Amino acid sequence: MPRIGTRKLYRLLSPQLREINVGRDKLNTIIKANSMLVPPLRQYKITTNSRHHFPKYKDLVTGTTIFHPEQVWVSDITCIKGYDRYYYLSMITDAYSKRIMGYSLDKNMNVELVIKSLAMAFKNRQYKTKLIHHSDRGSQYCCKEYQEKLRLMHVKTSMTEKSDPYTNAIAERINGIIKQEFMLEKKCCSLIELKTLVDQAVYSYNYLRPHLSCHMLTPIKMHQQRQLCRIQYQSQYLHQTARV
Repeated sequence: MPRIGTRKLYRLLSPQLREINVGRDKLNTIIKANSMLVPPLRQYKITTNSRHHFPKYKDLVTGTTIFHPEQVWVSDITCIKGYDRYYYLSMITDAYSKRIMGYSLDKNMNVELVIKSLAMAFKNRQYKTKLIHHSDRGSQYCCKEYQEKLRLMHVKTSMTEKSDPYTNAIAERINGIIKQEFMLEKKCCSLIELKTLVDQAVYSYNYLRPHLSCHMLTPIKMHQQRQLCRIQYQSQYLHQTARV
């Protein structure tokens, strides 16, 4: 996890740091003094084609309070630059636990790419609860083949109703973590090599990386319980939630 933040780093190293009387603020000072702070990156390449003839669906997620895992899955496609071309990564993430449930990497941004990640997500599913699948209005998600897979598993379809990519904020955030914190675009490697790196990144993210919106639990630990309130990303679209 080469670009992990100071708060998460302190969480992982706190037993050792306490032995040498280093708290979170002192750790931040040490990291800053050694020019090791990670500058934030905010950039994206548009991968959504919403100008197509397939049916589009209403947004069922905005304004909904999410209380437990596998209530809402969010899905998105992002691109990763290899040594000679762009490759496309499709991911499905649980909105409550932030666990990456399924993912697929390939040369083409087609329906087979998203169907592979959906199949993995269904294989990893743990709870038999009512589930909503949320995505943008890209042709891959709207097409007949993909929607048929959702209907067979009794999953409701929800889609963004605005062109701003940050209306699907959780999926966009996870895209950024996997690409930027694990420095996938810095490798400039082949598809086979990149698939190995993505496998390693997703495993580390799910099982090792503390998540701020999961009360500093890993996504896997957050997914295995149902008691904690979810902390949503603070933006104009998402707000703090609490149990009532």
